[in-house]
Amino acid sequence: MEATMRELNQQTAKVIGAVERGETVTVTKDGRHVATILPPSLAEPVYPFRTDPMGDELDDMPVIPGGGGRILADLDRHMEGFGR
Repeated sequence: MEATMRELNQQTAKVIGAVERGETVTVTKDGRHVATILPPSLAEPVYPFRTDPMGDELDDMPVIPGGGGRILADLDRHMEGFGR
């Protein structure tokens, strides 16, 4: 469905009803696309924080020669007293 800003303003209940029925509404202003209203089933969740702190690709993780045993032992030593 397409609705102009004027239609959205004057017939909000009708437009939201269409969204409730599962339709996607494209909102236009002066013939330009300015917004898209999606039903919740189609919308991607929005998080107030970043959800991929390590990035998308695990292949980019650095390889520690020898398995990093010394680094992990040093880490354990430094973490003593912090609940470990």
